[in-house]
Amino acid sequence: MLHHPRTASVPVSHARFGIFKQWSGPCLLAAGFTILASCARLQLSLHNASVQKPSNVALYFSVETNDGKPVGGLAAESFRIYEDDQLISPYESKQTILNPEVAVEHYVLLLLDLSGSITESGSLHSLVSAAAGFAERVTRDRKIAIFGFDGGPKLLPLSGFTSNGRSVTRSLASLSNRRSRDPSTNLNGAIVEAVHELERQMERSRRPLRFGTLVVFTDGTDRAHRVTAEQMSEVLDEANINVFAIGLGAEISTGSLRELGRTGFVQAEQEANIGQAFDEVAETLESSARKFYLLSYCSPSRAGQHRLRVEATAEGQQGALEQDFDANGFGPQCDPKRTPAFRVGRILLRKSKR
Repeated sequence: MLHHPRTASVPVSHARFGIFKQWSGPCLLAAGFTILASCARLQLSLHNASVQKPSNVALYFSVETNDGKPVGGLAAESFRIYEDDQLISPYESKQTILNPEVAVEHYVLLLLDLSGSITESGSLHSLVSAAAGFAERVTRDRKIAIFGFDGGPKLLPLSGFTSNGRSVTRSLASLSNRRSRDPSTNLNGAIVEAVHELERQMERSRRPLRFGTLVVFTDGTDRAHRVTAEQMSEVLDEANINVFAIGLGAEISTGSLRELGRTGFVQAEQEANIGQAFDEVAETLESSARKFYLLSYCSPSRAGQHRLRVEATAEGQQGALEQDFDANGFGPQCDPKRTPAFRVGRILLRKSKR
């Protein structure tokens, strides 16, 4: 099994980590793994790890620049694996980048404001077109569901979770002539219900690593007062999901929507900008997903406790992460393409603002 590293920070020297320049401060220790972010230009963040017999070790981690830009497109050769400071030959370790689909599932719930200010203002056609384009992009590698809300207490189901973009487009077509039954805006209540829908879907997944993303489109603030802002915020705090907010209009409360959009906020000042706003969120989802890697290898160790270090190199920049693991009982005949035994967990595209 993997073990948490010691909690005491230690100086990092050129002698111990050969790819780094001389550095005199401590490295950052966080969440059961060591991220050598302060010592390098690349930041490697470990999100989950698997160790299983005969000698399989797999890591699911992200790679970013120091300013938070995702680093995608790295091949297995971009990483060097060390055990106890000894470089492991790629031929010996059979290191490979696995398709994350063997262990990862992405779910997106798109929540659309269908209150009177949208349905009666003529904005509905632009919204339907933008949502359909968004769904077409998202369903390339994710499952999406779409719900609406007005002033009523319940969500308005439009399309269940699916990876069929055309099916979503057909479902959205039914909105063209929709009129709101309750013209008020139950924004807070709808968000709470949407989080519960997303969580239920994530719990059904057979894959251990799950991304849950809520994308909220609205042109205003909560008017129904069925759920307070504090109650809604508490639900989001506990959910551990990604949240994007798209606001329509120059007079919306950007402060509250920025607070809501913990992963990202986009403002469409005019109806003509709705499609562009949805495209921006889709692009963020796509680019952020590319920073994640599932690196698998066969350890040459056969017993004892060991310190694993993975170093990454991209465009002249370098970074690393470290983790202890237990090799007792390890042996031959390892297949690096074996599905990892990750523990169940939720992954964030980026750290929440809270």
